[in-house]
Amino acid sequence: MTALICGSLAFDTVMVFNGRFKDHILADRIHMLSVSFMVPELRRNFGGCAGNIAYNLKLLGGDPLVLAAVGQDFDPYAAWMTKLGLSTEGVARHEDAYTAQAYITTDLDDNQITAFHPGAMERSKDIAVPRDRKLALGLVGPDGRDSMILHAQQLADAGVPFIFDPGQALPLFGGQDLEMFIDQAAWVVVNDYEGQLVQERTGLTPAQIATRCRAYIVTRGAEGSMVYTRDGVTVIPSVRPACIADPTGCGDAYRAALILGLQRELDWATTGRMASLIGALKIAHRGTQNHHFTLESFYGQFKSAFGYDCR
Repeated sequence: MTALICGSLAFDTVMVFNGRFKDHILADRIHMLSVSFMVPELRRNFGGCAGNIAYNLKLLGGDPLVLAAVGQDFDPYAAWMTKLGLSTEGVARHEDAYTAQAYITTDLDDNQITAFHPGAMERSKDIAVPRDRKLALGLVGPDGRDSMILHAQQLADAGVPFIFDPGQALPLFGGQDLEMFIDQAAWVVVNDYEGQLVQERTGLTPAQIATRCRAYIVTRGAEGSMVYTRDGVTVIPSVRPACIADPTGCGDAYRAALILGLQRELDWATTGRMASLIGALKIAHRGTQNHHFTLESFYGQFKSAFGYDCR
């Protein structure tokens, strides 16, 4: 069955500065900053959290449907999605706007300066969750504030269990907002930094959050992840990657495997390990949608890493 992924589709323009920002930004002049960096390396990638999650879920054999708003420049991304076999029926196009754009400059210390233009993304609140599709579950990911509130409510009203994944949109919400999402969602997933913010703003501990939904999942990068449920905590180990090329999008890959495990009703130990593995496969490649694998190779690598078959 279909998994509805509500969130952003975006173009990521990544530029690499062959130096260090700290050598060019003077602390005592930060109030009048005017700098220019030569960036000989530039890549333009297909991105956005919804697009990244859908890409990874498709690799895993899932059936994702993206719900997002895009602009007049979306043709290359649409062609990419069609090539991958991803449906665009949930994508609303606006000819008077641009698709969301992230411009990221990275230095040799992996520090980043990012400018983000939301563009048509701010109109995703005008797209309704489809009632004529059999949805196994949904995910409400980073998007416009109103869109996230609306889509969470529509999924809850339709009785579709969903994952709340606030990501970089977390600063848009206060404690009461976050408690509302927690109570509506079946599952909540955050990274460790986002988790600290959620806990501070709501005043809830991980164990308390887990009593108000089915599970609270906290990813911790190379340290693995933690799954909190009413029955206790499941500790998920990480997988050593072949190399570390680009961590951007690893969280989205993790969420795709999370969706697949939930759809297959796997236990948390197996679901979490699948998520760790796909994160390790993604981090070894630059860009968020440039890694590839077959299902056979994925399951083979899972067995090699954890000693049992997850099929």
